Amino acid sequence: MIINKIKVLITDDSLLFRNVLKKELSEDSHIEVVGMAVDPFDAMEKIKILKPDILTLDVEMPKMNGLTFLKKLMAENPMKVVLVSSMNISVFDSLHAGAVDFVKKPDMSSKDDLPIFFRELKTKIKVASIAKLVPFTDSKKIETKILEKISTRKIIAVGASTGGTEAILAILKELPKEVPGILVTQHMPAGFTKMYAERLNRICAIEVREAADGDRIENGLALIAPGDKQMKLSKDDKGYYVTCRVGEKVSGHCPSVDVLFNSVAETAGKNSVGIILTGMGKDGAQGLLNMKKAGAYTIGQDEKSSVVYGMPMVAYNIGAVAVQAPIENISDILIKYLNK
Repeated sequence: MIINKIKVLITDDSLLFRNVLKKELSEDSHIEVVGMAVDPFDAMEKIKILKPDILTLDVEMPKMNGLTFLKKLMAENPMKVVLVSSMNISVFDSLHAGAVDFVKKPDMSSKDDLPIFFRELKTKIKVASIAKLVPFTDSKKIETKILEKISTRKIIAVGASTGGTEAILAILKELPKEVPGILVTQHMPAGFTKMYAERLNRICAIEVREAADGDRIENGLALIAPGDKQMKLSKDDKGYYVTCRVGEKVSGHCPSVDVLFNSVAETAGKNSVGIILTGMGKDGAQGLLNMKKAGAYTIGQDEKSSVVYGMPMVAYNIGAVAVQAPIENISDILIKYLNK
């Protein structure tokens, strides 16, 4: 059987790291490393000659930073990019500019860190190979929606994976300060979730922060699940709050969308809204179905606007989605439902 290998061009200024990446990626039968570049200018020339399917890119590069290069690349020669980066806020700017996904650079001295990194990178290269390119657009003026009915009993739960950072932003940036409390699980490493929450908080009218164990749910507040903990909704005589605790992976992930959605189904039931967005796999699909069975209103992102139509597809196919819509319409649909 002939396998069409995914052609990868590695871009990194470290000779050691380039060679380590090449050795590890070449051991995967589905991946072919067609070349290596030392900086963005080198990469641009090699892209023209080698025509790779995927570019791996470090955000911090000599001669031209990764973000500037990415914007130039997407304007002149759009292609699928997986970022390989240390903890850096510009990762999210790069995802906004069109990169498909990112992997945190490993600690080269850690024996435990490297195998996890290589496994994750290989997976994300394969996911990127089937993902859709979303063209970069400069942010338009943000217009928040008008909420006529204000409820402190409602809970909105959102789950996403690949492509989700921009999809979540597209929804949250249009929501008014009075919107019911929002819980978000986005597959992302520890550390990055705090930076992501801070970025959203700067852009959105509502407050956005990384969740901490025991945080209370408030109107106008979105809590992002920490990258290494499972977030659940709980309730006591004072109202709703979250627990964020170290736990086993569920549906292959920590944090897991299924964990969040199942807790919302059990705790809030008909007083909740579930939204499942772009992402590979099926995390969140069963949890969304459980929410729907408990009386929740459920929304799924459509295929056309999803970077990877995996999680929302599985949810739709099992009957978990009440309304399917493009990402740009979901905030409208949510507000119309809350105004009923």
